[in-house]
Amino acid sequence: MNVTIYDVAREANVSMATVSRVVNGNPNVKPATRKKVLDAIERLGYRPNAVARGLASKKTTTVGVIIPDISSIFFAELARGIEDIATMYNYNIILSNSDQNKEKELHLINSMLGKQVDGLVFMGGKITEDHVREFQNASVPVVLAATVDETNKVPSVNINYEEAAYEATKTLFGHGNEHVAFISGPLETNINDQKLAGYYRAIEEEGKSYGDRYVIRGDYTYDSGIEALEQLINMEERPSAVFVASDEMALGVIHGAQDKGLRVPEDVEVFGFDNTRLATMVRPTLSTVVQPMYDIGAVSMRLLTKYMNNEKVEEQNVILPHRNVERNSTKS
Repeated sequence: MNVTIYDVAREANVSMATVSRVVNGNPNVKPATRKKVLDAIERLGYRPNAVARGLASKKTTTVGVIIPDISSIFFAELARGIEDIATMYNYNIILSNSDQNKEKELHLINSMLGKQVDGLVFMGGKITEDHVREFQNASVPVVLAATVDETNKVPSVNINYEEAAYEATKTLFGHGNEHVAFISGPLETNINDQKLAGYYRAIEEEGKSYGDRYVIRGDYTYDSGIEALEQLINMEERPSAVFVASDEMALGVIHGAQDKGLRVPEDVEVFGFDNTRLATMVRPTLSTVVQPMYDIGAVSMRLLTKYMNNEKVEEQNVILPHRNVERNSTKS
């Protein structure tokens, strides 16, 4: 049978109110009484009922986290940052995969709210009016992590994706490349729109008139990188450099080029995005945009704790710094 607060009170010969004060860390309990209650809790193996405590306090100390794919290195690192800060502030997390499917995302938002979470951290692709409406109607605060809401109505933590893409593309032009291609992520996502804008700004600044001729759509996966490389090398004017919207796709580009007998970076330079562990595991090692995934997760969770605890928030849309690191997949 489950041990109840009544059992602990009887064992320690105190009131149930005293046991409750001890369990909840109330300082207004004599040290001797506190020790007597704690000893009884240990002897009986009592575990406070989190659901009952949540009903009483109207808080569950639980946070819902919705991400596209926990198996992804990128999202796993973000989730780790969220988890570490949640633990620091004594919150538990409920983690769900959305597969970046809009209907599933909206369903999970409502499912999490139905579980009485105290807040939500959301990671997704395209933030639509339906998403914003659900977030604004939620009874708890919501923070977006590595996810862009173009209306700026929902608190978020990101980097400047347009500037990062611009800098990466300019780096490749700076190495003397005449034709620089861009392998994008899904074109309907807000972040990819910003990366594409950065790429276009760089080619326009370089006076290039090839527009979107060298833009190939991918889906952030390794296989789509291989497929995109195949399209590029069959072009009449083959690009000598490729900026890729994710490290995983960039690995596909490198391996696809090597399978075709091309040398990286001598025949084609490759520049990735994210700086996941894959960037240093591939040969040649990958030049890439360093996106601080762990920090984005950690700052998102910390921002959420501020909203949940009614702390002062200086900036609701946080932009963290990024940098580019050049390794062996590009020419120095």
